[in-house]
Amino acid sequence: MPKVYSNGRVRLHKSATSSPPRLIALSTSIPRRAKRTGRGMGNCFASSPKRQGDTSSLRPGQSTSKISSGSAATATTGSLSDLSSSIFGLSPVSNASADETFEGRILEVPNLRVFTCSELRCATRNFKFENILGEGGFGRVYKGVVEEKTLNPSKSGTGMVVAVKKLNPESMQGLEEWQSEVNFLGRLSHPNLVKLMGYCSEDKELLLVYEYLSRGSLENHLFRRGATFESLSWNTRLKIAIGAARGLAFLHSSKRQVIYRDFKASNILLDVNYNAKLSDFGLAKHGPMGGDSHVTTRVMGTNGYAAPEYVATGHLYVKSDVYGFGVVLLEMLTGQRALDSNRPSGQHKLVDWAMPMLGDRRKLARLMDHRLEGQYSSKGAYQATQLTVNCLAGEPKSRPSMKQVVETLENIEAMKTRSRNVSPQSMARNHDHAPMHGNLALHLGHETPARCGMKTARQTCRTATR
Repeated sequence: MPKVYSNGRVRLHKSATSSPPRLIALSTSIPRRAKRTGRGMGNCFASSPKRQGDTSSLRPGQSTSKISSGSAATATTGSLSDLSSSIFGLSPVSNASADETFEGRILEVPNLRVFTCSELRCATRNFKFENILGEGGFGRVYKGVVEEKTLNPSKSGTGMVVAVKKLNPESMQGLEEWQSEVNFLGRLSHPNLVKLMGYCSEDKELLLVYEYLSRGSLENHLFRRGATFESLSWNTRLKIAIGAARGLAFLHSSKRQVIYRDFKASNILLDVNYNAKLSDFGLAKHGPMGGDSHVTTRVMGTNGYAAPEYVATGHLYVKSDVYGFGVVLLEMLTGQRALDSNRPSGQHKLVDWAMPMLGDRRKLARLMDHRLEGQYSSKGAYQATQLTVNCLAGEPKSRPSMKQVVETLENIEAMKTRSRNVSPQSMARNHDHAPMHGNLALHLGHETPARCGMKTARQTCRTATR
């Protein structure tokens, strides 16, 4: 059976014999204490051999952790500065940018602050329970405060807020994903990627320090209700989708393409202005080389978001990320989760339920999140659904590039005309087949404007005939 992590990620093994996980190149430059930590964490990876299982038995992904946005600070280069640049196809020369593309850059060496455990204990007030921001498969994330210029822990409690991710010693993700985060986020710089500011590898402790993003994850804003999470408007959703798409486009356009591999709403974090930033690079992997179309790897990710060709074969394409983007775009349009067993039979998997309606203009009202009513033009909504269809194409080569996705979304955003997409009467006609999360007034039997209008008309007609 497949292994399911606490944050919804899955790992499927392709054969009955499982080789030890390959550690990323960073292992050659981890401080000695960290290497001892890796050997001491053998139980994290020494799971018994597994066979590839049916993903239908896997539960949907859950929110990982909230991370969030202070001003950027100039960090000092730590012991990772000798990391070989070969993983990005670059020659080590200096600490300057070596590859600039799509508004971002790839640093030739990681530019990270090396923290001690005592510094991070001080910054988080000894990892105080009240400072917990979230929890995922890796461990807990705490709010901390550091001095903006030096990144030293703030003794006064004032300064720049950061997010500190602390490895749970019993985590099954552990060292390998910690290394991947440092390898990638330590060198990738882009407005739509969360900023990794530093790390700690001391004794048996592995920690990562990020910028703080005050609005948390897209998942929370789409699916949680309450005063804390406002309903996202059409314009805000477009802004978030464009930002996330730009982040993926940057990863895909570098000389050594980076496949994100775990694109989902809980990994898209928002700053105070709703600018989207991709977080959690624990599963990131370099794309194919030498003319190959794909790389073959263990199947890992979150059920409901992973591309079908990857789940079925372990073949990972750059455009496998595009499929995941299509799933999230569909969530943003409908206001529904990718997987939800609480929905009626036949609607548990959002993609399967929505695909027959995505190409039909007449069914837009049934598909779209009712909270968006009146905020978008029917043309803009239809173009967004067509983009979703293209991203969810069964064959990777049939999907658009992320650069094309960005251009399409920017064209939709540029549409100035706003008109009501459907009439209340058409919403009423479709209510019997609407998903359960939809027009609550209809499902609860309340009088809607459409019904009230029809009722009044019938009463008027009866009066006239009398």
